[in-house]
Formats: sequence, C-alpha cells, structure tokens
Amino acid sequence: MTYALSHSLQTAVYQHLINDAALAAEVGTAIYDMLPAGTLPGIYVTLGAESVRDRSDVTGGGALHRFTVTVVANAAGFSAAKRAAAAVSDALVDAPLTLTRGHLVGLWFDRANAKRLSNGDRSIALRFSARLEDS
Repeated sequence: MTYALSHSLQTAVYQHLINDAALAAEVGTAIYDMLPAGTLPGIYVTLGAESVRDRSDVTGGGALHRFTVTVVANAAGFSAAKRAAAAVSDALVDAPLTLTRGHLVGLWFDRANAKRLSNGDRSIALRFSARLEDS
C-alpha cells in the first residue's frame, strides 16, 4: 500500500472540477484547494479531508481513497447549494481522471451530509471513494 498517489488524485480531482462547465455555471471559478484570504464568495466549493486504506493484492499495490468535496453557500435555503453539489457529483462519478502517477480503477459517490452552519450558511459535504493502483 502506498499513500504516494494521494497528491496525484487531489490534483486530478481539482483540475477536473475547475474545468467542468456545469459546475462553473453554479459557482463560477470559486473552487478551492485552499480557501483564499479575505471575503469568500456567496457560494464556493472546497476540497477537504481524505482517508486512505490499503487495497493491495497479489497483482500489485493499491489503495482506496475516500475524500470530501464541500459546497458552502450563504443563500437563505439549500437550493443553490444542492444544485452545486449535484454538479460536483455529476462531474466526479465515473470521471476519467488523468493521474500523474498510478491509475484510477473506479470513482464513485459514497455519501453526503447537508447542514446549516452556526453562521447561517449551508454546507453540503460530499464523500467520494476512489480505487487507485500504483503502476
């Protein structure tokens, strides 16, 4: 097992999201690997936590990456956040990501958690699973 593919996966996910037209229609260019300083836009997407488990077998090294992409919106309801979350999900499920190291075996939606934050914003955390093999 190796964690060495994590950066390659994160880069590919980020590049795929910033190039997705449907997601851009919902959030513009507000897709972040790291939140910028200053005032944030009314709706944005950020890459989040990741956990990795060994999925090596007799054919070689592999890992199951579970990662979170979060949509945050300051709109009065969940509608805008849910449209953006749907665009994230549509963009990533079974996406043909190009990795700089290793290869993607599969990418699927795992779960989501929608909630109202203490400051009144809405947050939808989408968890995805990606099976990678080192090649």
